[in-house]
Amino acid sequence: MKKLKNDTLIRSLLRQPTPYTPVWLMRQAGRYLPEYNLTRKKAGSFLALAKSPALATEVTLQPLNRFNLDAAILFSDILTVPDAMGLGLYFVEGEGPRFERPLRDAAAVAKIVPPDPYGELRYVTDAVSEIRKALDGSVPLIGFAGSPYTLACYMVEGGASADFRTIKSMLYSEPALLHRILEINARSVTDYLNAQIQAGAQAVMIFDTWGGNLSHAAYAEFSLAYIQRIVSELRREYDGARIPSIVFTKGGGTWLEAIAQTGCDAVGLDWTTDIGKARKQIGDRVALQGNLDPAVLHSPTDVIRTQVANVLKSYGPGSGHVFNLGHGIVPSTRPESVQTLVDAVHEFSAPLHA
Repeated sequence: MKKLKNDTLIRSLLRQPTPYTPVWLMRQAGRYLPEYNLTRKKAGSFLALAKSPALATEVTLQPLNRFNLDAAILFSDILTVPDAMGLGLYFVEGEGPRFERPLRDAAAVAKIVPPDPYGELRYVTDAVSEIRKALDGSVPLIGFAGSPYTLACYMVEGGASADFRTIKSMLYSEPALLHRILEINARSVTDYLNAQIQAGAQAVMIFDTWGGNLSHAAYAEFSLAYIQRIVSELRREYDGARIPSIVFTKGGGTWLEAIAQTGCDAVGLDWTTDIGKARKQIGDRVALQGNLDPAVLHSPTDVIRTQVANVLKSYGPGSGHVFNLGHGIVPSTRPESVQTLVDAVHEFSAPLHA
């Protein structure tokens, strides 16, 4: 096992002392970068880009070539898993992902099985291996997957949704059918993340993007229970190194205690949660990741620096904080604003670790 030159992220996720607060950003390789847009154009489509290990490696490294980030995150999409189940993923410009064959009845659900991460999803594990090699021990590589419920939202709705009417109708009217989908998704995500770890991912993250649309009781039953199942089966060590796990539920501020009890190493926070209060609530058990509002990056330089300082001050001194946005970078963000953020995190956080 090659020693990491910069292991600040891993140490912070494990709540070990660090010289400063590490920073990486959700969607750090994306449309806000001109070089990403050129590579995507070369690929011909988003899916072609994601399914080429060489191009996925290229775009994963692009933000690290520009900014002094403390981690790389695999360039991929959460919907690779349902795509590998044969649901016919495609993208409509300006509208996002769509599935040709959404799951609307028991007959459709009966046809899906967990995909083989070394078969239908081999392009992802190949990309992880290539990226890890290209990073050459500079910073850790984060692998990821969507949560079972978030994947089910797309699989049942057939794409993005304003009100999630179809999946919620299934949840209340045919709960056993939705549980069947979630069981398949949980098995798929567990196998997929463990395959990413074997291929070289040094930390893994579960994105529960749509868990926040559920009622209190439904969240526990239909989202968190399956996340907990995945976390319990993840490889916690590989090749002599500890592999931390992060769970992020957008809109999950109400359930921080429950998320911390899943066994994950870190809880991701969106921008609606006070990170200082979250630390008092669960910071003795898990690290915290977050949680600057991505909209701040459309502000002048001095405002970005002030808002970064506010998040760091709210968390307070000591380790266990990974700085990130409360959700992904917006495509209209200027790269210079990201530079300001990264520099400010490193500058302002060092005294908090003295």
